[in-house]
Amino acid sequence: MIIIAGHSRAKNAIERDAAVSAFADMVETARQQDGCLDFAITADSLDPERVNIFECWRDQQTLNAWRKIARGPKVVLREPQAKLYRSDKAEKPF
Repeated sequence: MIIIAGHSRAKNAIERDAAVSAFADMVETARQQDGCLDFAITADSLDPERVNIFECWRDQQTLNAWRKIARGPKVVLREPQAKLYRSDKAEKPF
């Protein structure tokens, strides 16, 4: 399993919300791809400038296939802080 998680920043809440809206089509397309377990680009509930990023893919091959077709919107975000994590298992948290 491949997880990409992190965040970026916009100038203010208005630009953050516009960026999240601009990514809606990309999120919808990603979620339809084989191997996409989850994909979200969301506004942070506390920080008015923060855009949260979360992707979860079955394996490297499905992530690679997605990256070949992914087309994000022309959005200016700053200070990207995202990391790719690899896991060989997933468990229920509770």
